Amino acid sequence: MDLLNSIGLFVGSLISNTLASLSGGGAGLIQFPLLIFLGLPFGIALATHKVASVALGVGAALKHLRQGTLSWRFTLYVILTGAIGVILGAHLILSFPENIAEAALGILIISLGLYSLMKKELGQNENSINRDTKGMIIGGLGLTTIGILNGSLTAGTGLFVTLFLVRWFGFSYKQAVALTLVSVGLFWNGIGAVAIYQAGTPIYWPWIPVLLLGSLLGGYLGAHLAHQKSNQLIKRCFEALTFIISFKLLYSLF
Repeated sequence: MDLLNSIGLFVGSLISNTLASLSGGGAGLIQFPLLIFLGLPFGIALATHKVASVALGVGAALKHLRQGTLSWRFTLYVILTGAIGVILGAHLILSFPENIAEAALGILIISLGLYSLMKKELGQNENSINRDTKGMIIGGLGLTTIGILNGSLTAGTGLFVTLFLVRWFGFSYKQAVALTLVSVGLFWNGIGAVAIYQAGTPIYWPWIPVLLLGSLLGGYLGAHLAHQKSNQLIKRCFEALTFIISFKLLYSLF
């Protein structure tokens, strides 16, 4: 890769991961299509993107650890309940029509944005709900289902986790974003990358250092901004990103 492409790859990775770290998902909006544009086939681009996105979780985790905003009990819960789904999804993508999957994902994501937009007070303050045994079991099944989407698709599934944590468990947007970035960005994507690789899809290692640097810095920067800004602003960023991602996914079909 020449210097110009390397700079473009780094800037794209930095921007996409900063937005994802601030909003709770969507790093693949810019980063994944950029890998395709630069010449990687779909499967290789997906595996490479998953590996690079792990650094997003590392960067965000470093910042949230310093701020003490993470619930480690819930972080472990989200990691474990989603892991099985991620592995299943990573194998499903190899045999499922890409255009159908992305159309369905686009419709689901825009529904998330509309729901959040209509619920004015959603995620503005923590309201502890569904944290008994029954609620945790149902929540775990929901997170496993989202894990399947995460393992098989390219962008936006972190947004599902963010809104699910806000709606089902009553977290504020700030708390949900921190949980999502560490659980999904660091662990789900790492598990997904390993599963895709073991299923026979190679990773394009020459681009990984540039992507890792952009993801790491973007994750840290986004987490820093999320800590400084209000739940209302993070909610608006979340909604904006859902509309942009869904438009991108649906537009690509025409």
